Amino acid sequence: MRVLACALLAFAAPALHAACNEPAAPRVDWSGCSKERLILKDRDLQDAKFVRAIILGVNFASAKLSRADFSSSEINHASFRDALLENANFEKSVAVRSNFSGARFDNANLEKAELHRSLLAKASFKGANLSKGDFGRSVFEGADLTNATLRLSNIARARFSGATMNGTDMTNAFTYATRFEGTDLSTVKGLTQAQVDVACGDAKTRLPSALKRPGGWPCVE
Repeated sequence: MRVLACALLAFAAPALHAACNEPAAPRVDWSGCSKERLILKDRDLQDAKFVRAIILGVNFASAKLSRADFSSSEINHASFRDALLENANFEKSVAVRSNFSGARFDNANLEKAELHRSLLAKASFKGANLSKGDFGRSVFEGADLTNATLRLSNIARARFSGATMNGTDMTNAFTYATRFEGTDLSTVKGLTQAQVDVACGDAKTRLPSALKRPGGWPCVE
């Protein structure tokens, strides 16, 4: 039995190594692989798999990544600027100081994702699921979160100035020192006075009719 097990391991190991060395292409499976400092700008990687992958300093700018699976991956200092990420899966992924500005996350799944100190300015999250995520100190300025859900997410100290939030679900989102200057929150769902009281806004911030502007606005930097 032990000889058979060793033989199976010997057979499986090259297969895993070969998978990680497959060239970048649609439907490539780099699950569990470590990818560092690759230039994949403008590449077609639709339906690719990066499950539990480690991605460090990779340039995915303007890449086609629709339906790509990044679940449980670790992403650091990567660029997804202007990438197409419609219906992509980032569930339980962790990204630190990465650039997602202008990316299209429409209908993507970011449930329980952790995007710390990441740039998401002018990105599109229409219909995306960002529930139970951690987006502390990330920048959503000018982003489109129409009909997205931020239920139970941590958005403390994140910046949403000028973001479009029509129908965004903010039920039980943690909004301590979250910046909403110049943001129209009048149609968001689940927003409470308690969430507003600990957030930051200004004279241009619009609230649902049932909520009042806190006396402490605008917040001191």
